[in-house]
Amino acid sequence: MAYTSVMNILFTNFLTSPGIDGHTIYIATLARALSARHTITVAAPAGSGLYRRMGEIPGVQRVVQSFPNRIHHMLGAARQLRRLINANQFDVIHVNGSADHRLAIVATRGMGAARPRIIFTKHNDHFSSRFGSALRARMGTDYVIGVCEFVHRQLEKSPFAICPIDTVYNGVDTQFFSPRDREGAFALAEQWAGRKLAPGTLILGSNAGTGSYKGWQDMITAVGKLADPIRRRVHIFLAGELPTRAQRQFVADAGMTEHVTFVGRLDDVRPLVACFDIGFVLSYRVETISFACREMMAMGIPVILTDHGGLPENVTNGREGWIVPKRDTDAIAARVLDVLNNRSLLNLMGIAARERSVRQFGVEQFILNTEAVYRKAVARERGARVTTLRES
Repeated sequence: MAYTSVMNILFTNFLTSPGIDGHTIYIATLARALSARHTITVAAPAGSGLYRRMGEIPGVQRVVQSFPNRIHHMLGAARQLRRLINANQFDVIHVNGSADHRLAIVATRGMGAARPRIIFTKHNDHFSSRFGSALRARMGTDYVIGVCEFVHRQLEKSPFAICPIDTVYNGVDTQFFSPRDREGAFALAEQWAGRKLAPGTLILGSNAGTGSYKGWQDMITAVGKLADPIRRRVHIFLAGELPTRAQRQFVADAGMTEHVTFVGRLDDVRPLVACFDIGFVLSYRVETISFACREMMAMGIPVILTDHGGLPENVTNGREGWIVPKRDTDAIAARVLDVLNNRSLLNLMGIAARERSVRQFGVEQFILNTEAVYRKAVARERGARVTTLRES
C-alpha cells in the first residue's frame, strides 16, 4: 500500500443507540477535525446517534452499515462493507468495538497488499472472549489504541499484546466546553428541576448517562442516607435515557424522588452542566477514562469519581475533584457531607479542573496523536518497534 500525506479513512461503529454516547463523541471529534485534511467516511447503523451526527459535518461521507453478530447476517453485511472498501480504496479502517472489528476483518480477507490497515480502539474495560480477541489480534489488527493508561496495561496482558499499542487519551474541545458565568446558575437549575429549590441547595449532576454500571444509583443511595434536613440541601440531575419504572421505584424507595431530576438525552449537555456545583461519574465496570468527566472538568466543574478503570487518571485527589471507592455509598455520602460543610473549596477546585483540562485534555493533541497512529500503521512493517504516546 502506497503512503500518501492525504489519507482515505473509514470509521466504523456498531452501536445502534440514537443517543450521543462516548463512541459517538470520539468518532465525531476525529471525523470533524480530520476532514479538513483527509477524506473521511463513517459507516454506522441507520438511526444511530453517530449516523445522525455525521449528517451535521460538511465534507464527511456517511454510509448506512449494520454490524450483526449472527453468522447468517454477518456474511451479507461483510459483502456490503467490502463493496464500500473496494469503491473507496481506504488507507485506514478505524474500528471501535468487537462487532465492527470482526466485520472489517471478514470484509478485508484475501485483499493482500490492497488491504486497508485496521486500527482498533479499546474503549471499555473488558474482553468479551479471549479466543475472539486472539483471532482479531492475529487476523486483522495493525495497531491498537488504548484511551488511557489503565486500558494500555489491560491490552499488554491480553492477546492484543502482539500488536503495536499506543496510548492516546481522549480529548475534548476546551473552547466548546468552557466555564460559564455562575451568576444565574441556581435559577437555571430550578428551570431544569421544574420547581423551586431550597436556597443554597448543592447541585450534583452527571452527564455520563443512566446505564446501571454508571453508578448513579450509588449517589442516590448515598444522599438518601443523609439526615433529612441535610438531604433537603442536595439535588441531583441526571442526563441520559429516561428511567424505567423499576429505576423510578428505586429512587422512590431511597426517599429521593423530590431530590432527583432525570432530564433525558441531550445533544448539548452544556446548559445542564453549567448549573452543577459538582459533577460525578461513579462507574463500577465498563468505564475507562470518560468523556463526560472531561467535559464537566473543562467547564470548570470539580468531580467525584470512583477508583474504577482510568477514572482516577483525570484528577489529583483533593485538587480537581475526589476519588472514592466504587460502590462505597458510605464514602460517597461522607464526601457530599464534607462538601456541604466546606463549599468554599468548590471555586478553587473548579478553577483547577479547568486548568488541568486546558493543559492535558485538549482536542488538538488527541487529534495529532491519533493521526500519528494512522501514519505509522500505513507506513510500518511487521516487527516495527512500538512507541507509546503518553499524555503530556
